[in-house]
Amino acid sequence: MSHPDYRMNLRPLGTPRGVSTVAGPHDIGASPGDKKSKNKSTRGKKKSIFETYMFKEDVSEGLKRGTLIQGVLRINPKKFHEAFIPSPDGDRDIFIDGVVARNRALNGDLVVVKLLPEEQWKVVKPENNDKETEAAYESDIPEELCGRHLPQQSLKSYNDSPDVIIEAQFDGSDSEDGHGITQNVLVDDVKKLSVCVSEKGREDGDAPVTKDETTCISQDTRALPEKSLQRSAKVVYILEKKHSRAATGFLKLLADKNSELFRKYALFSPSDHRVPRIYVPLKDCPQDFVARPKDYANTLFICRIVDWKEDCNFALGQLAKSLGQAGEIEPETEGILTEYGVDFSDFSSEVLECLPQGLPWTIPPEEFSKRRDLRKDCIFTIDPSTARDLDDALSCKPLADGNFEVGVHIADVSYFVPEGSDLDKVAAERATSVYLVQKVVPMLPRLLCEELCSLNPMSDKLTFSVIWTLTPEGKILDEWFGRTIICSCTKLSYEHAQSMIESPTEKIPAKELPPISPEHSSEEVHQAVLNLHQIAKQLRQQRFADGALRLDQLKLAFTLDHETGLPQGCHIYEYRDSNKLVEEFMLLANMAVAHKIHRAFPEQALLRRHPPPQTRMLNDLVEFCDQMGLPVDFSSAGALNKSLTQTFGDDKYSLARKEVLTNMCSRPMQMALYFCSGLLQDPAQFRHYALNVPLYTHFTSPIRRFADVLVHRLLAAALGYRKQLDMAPDTLQKQADHCNDRRMASKRVQELSTGLFFAVLVKESGPLESEAMVMGVLNQAFDVLVLRYGVQKRIYCNALALRSHHFQKVGKKPELTLVWEPEDMEQEPAQQVITIFSLVEVVLQAESTALKYSAILKRPDTHGHLGPEKEEEEEEESDGEPEDSSTS
Repeated sequence: MSHPDYRMNLRPLGTPRGVSTVAGPHDIGASPGDKKSKNKSTRGKKKSIFETYMFKEDVSEGLKRGTLIQGVLRINPKKFHEAFIPSPDGDRDIFIDGVVARNRALNGDLVVVKLLPEEQWKVVKPENNDKETEAAYESDIPEELCGRHLPQQSLKSYNDSPDVIIEAQFDGSDSEDGHGITQNVLVDDVKKLSVCVSEKGREDGDAPVTKDETTCISQDTRALPEKSLQRSAKVVYILEKKHSRAATGFLKLLADKNSELFRKYALFSPSDHRVPRIYVPLKDCPQDFVARPKDYANTLFICRIVDWKEDCNFALGQLAKSLGQAGEIEPETEGILTEYGVDFSDFSSEVLECLPQGLPWTIPPEEFSKRRDLRKDCIFTIDPSTARDLDDALSCKPLADGNFEVGVHIADVSYFVPEGSDLDKVAAERATSVYLVQKVVPMLPRLLCEELCSLNPMSDKLTFSVIWTLTPEGKILDEWFGRTIICSCTKLSYEHAQSMIESPTEKIPAKELPPISPEHSSEEVHQAVLNLHQIAKQLRQQRFADGALRLDQLKLAFTLDHETGLPQGCHIYEYRDSNKLVEEFMLLANMAVAHKIHRAFPEQALLRRHPPPQTRMLNDLVEFCDQMGLPVDFSSAGALNKSLTQTFGDDKYSLARKEVLTNMCSRPMQMALYFCSGLLQDPAQFRHYALNVPLYTHFTSPIRRFADVLVHRLLAAALGYRKQLDMAPDTLQKQADHCNDRRMASKRVQELSTGLFFAVLVKESGPLESEAMVMGVLNQAFDVLVLRYGVQKRIYCNALALRSHHFQKVGKKPELTLVWEPEDMEQEPAQQVITIFSLVEVVLQAESTALKYSAILKRPDTHGHLGPEKEEEEEEESDGEPEDSSTS
């Protein structure tokens, strides 16, 4: 898209966020026409700010030779001038300093970088508690680690979330960030040798860099210990633009009313500071925007980047649409979905034409001859009470010899999704359903999700089943896979199943249960649930004895007002025996299918691996636990699980400490990934770290995950129902990569949706009070995990009514002493010592900006509650229950 006026003098517009206004070597970081740039020879000429990308052939050659490195770019959400890519050897991340070095790549892009000379590497200085740098690592706990109830949330606040982790830390150095991995104050004081760099990432991109915030270092790096350097690099090529290039934000007029640009462009300022500011043509803007810009100050817009030239600080974009008022749930939700590239449009007529047309649809007679008929069996579903897409059903038949025939019956979605059809293509592109607090963006049209495929009670359904003969201890004696037809006799919620487990001998009154088909009695269902529960307990016990790991993190559930859709209250979701029951059998089915398809197609199986934790971050955590005197064994997944379950008591303080430590342990964890078995040479890499099994896949949720649809096709081919999958291993790997990307986006969207609703709740019902546990201590602030709501927040000393505060290290442990201003002049000022694992009382309160909230510490001598109690409120689940534990 070429705009003749786009190359005009941009002098009045200042520098992009994160570009230092102080000239470094070769004027890197100095913007064209910058007042600080005194070089007259460059005046009036348009100078490139960014380097031209390398040629593709040179990039391929450099990657082969190892002179270039590729990786996914992560930009620190709090300090957008800092970015990182993972090191291929699993060591400390590679640092990319500033917008110029990032070279127009956006968060999530797959980039190629070239290392800078060693004298320009990042210096990580121990023992300086004034500064902080956080590696932008958004904590990724595979859902296998957290149970089927979790849309895998590491619940963060909406905009200013503490979702950052520090990589740099070693020896006695202490990081400045409690979300950083760990600790005390893991240091990561970043300097460039002989170069002045801006120290603070700014919320406000327009704020000037003041002298105090820049630090010059000119010491010789060779005098530093070798491991206190972090490799630094610059982006030379973007292999894949994975960022959607869409952003939500606000429109502003350009600053210089006399410039040519002012007459043609407005400035779009994204809410996400990791995205550059964008010029948008005024013709895209509302007609009265120039005359009445203030009318639009609180209007949220979506803008798409269409170009970003080498010689311009800002990108060029097109305004896509106006969403509505900032801070309102629907506009904000649409913004989140658009930014993360979630397709929430209606399904096209071509797609809908692929669905059965004559309704009501009935199973064709020929299917009965091809399938095992299980309609007379006692089969039922267990799901969240609000779920409408029922993927899985269970059955448990006692056998004469004391063993059980246990079945997992999964909706046969692949029957309704013809390969290569428009429906198949859109499902492959969407790759996953996306669960928000208030609604679902489905992968498949609702007719399939909620009617044809959903295992609704008392109607015949096509299924794919795994049926085992199990001993009461859960030992597998026999295993059968095949296509089946079932008729579920009832739709149980987790609450129904839980009440059956808790009342093993009492008959549950009919009015407390959902309708049950006349062929089966409530006693029969009750007994089946009890038998499944007993077997699941054995399976689970064995799994953990065999070395599996689970990191349960707090997850928020909201009660919504039916009229307004606003959150009325929230509570931590309770993960109970009924959840665990379903989870065990889903895991068992996924593992069984993984082995079956891998045996049949060793080169073409779609499996799911979970790499071990990042070594460097794990070592940091080990060191932290040693310093805190915590006996945590990190030698394996099972050892870690044992430490977390056995180290802590069950009093309130111990449970809170376990919660904090679980949170810290989630940090080094990597994402679980789909992959094609033929493209990974070493079978050791197939392993699933958290489950501690050699092979795993996803089979149990085909209504909401496309990977499962592919696995169903592979299983059908392995059983001789159809010809082999017509997909070369590298094509299958591409689809696996796409499923990984969309899952990651869906996870982020879920977190942001939770954060949005929580921020609205604080704004509408706050201030909210809770106990919190300190996770990290800095010299002017400390981080807390707010126990009632599972959110993390940083509390700043300068926001509290303190007379003074004092930071010190006691041994290697950081300690912050707060001296409170007395409320009554005759009183002595109260002292409060803040250390890691201190229990404190905090108040969450809305800030003036649309959807931000902050935490402040209550005075140590005050008690009582500011807001209404939330825990007693009726539980109302969103549809967003992942269907099994295996969802990351």
